[in-house]
Amino acid sequence: MLEVRNLIKRYNSIPAVDGVSFTIRPGEILGYVGPNGAGKSTTVKVLTGLIDPTAGQILFHGQDVREDWIGFQRCMGYVPEEPHLYSHLTGREYLQLVGRLRGLPRRILEPRADEMLRLFSLWEDRYSPLASYSKGMRQKILLSGALLHNPGLLILDEPFSGLDVNTALMLRSLLRALAAEGKMILYSSHVLEVVEKVCSWVVIVRKGKIVAYDAVEHLRDLMQQPSLEGVFAQLTNQEDPGRIVGGILAAMHG
Repeated sequence: MLEVRNLIKRYNSIPAVDGVSFTIRPGEILGYVGPNGAGKSTTVKVLTGLIDPTAGQILFHGQDVREDWIGFQRCMGYVPEEPHLYSHLTGREYLQLVGRLRGLPRRILEPRADEMLRLFSLWEDRYSPLASYSKGMRQKILLSGALLHNPGLLILDEPFSGLDVNTALMLRSLLRALAAEGKMILYSSHVLEVVEKVCSWVVIVRKGKIVAYDAVEHLRDLMQQPSLEGVFAQLTNQEDPGRIVGGILAAMHG
């Protein structure tokens, strides 16, 4: 189980994340959503150890992760929002590098990496440098690398970015299958339609604070909204899209 307790991250005394708490149990997919600047990516970077929190606790199976960051990261798979990769490496070399850094023995790593390349439709490009990969292909390589060591916890920051429709549908099914195996998944995204379809629970953040944390169906019923999109707009005080569109058209013709 992953427990985040009163997580705070400040920059020059300004809170980017302000008292965030949530729990992900085995078999759960937690959607983490909010407007731009709400603190989603900052939360993800703190959880993955890329930046240090100002205050708060992160517990994994009851143990403070700061007591064993390396051990915690061995149990984690991470797909960042921006696919920063070693562009001179080929797709196959990248997966070999990731697998070796994860401590996978060659007899397991080689066939597993090759199978990932086949299943993600990257086999024909396995010897091509990552610099030549499209955004969707880079996203597939990141996903392959995140799954290579069979982690118990997956942290996904906009994992569908750049994927074609067929791959996105496959990934949606894959996330459900991983949850059924008992994996814990944090899914940070702007795509509310996908969050609604794959996540069991959702956290909605605004200006670094949690404004809702509940099961998706319960939130819809509670807010008397037909979709998560309606709940999101209501809780984050989003402006009326129709009014904005009208203003844009008026500005164009003015």
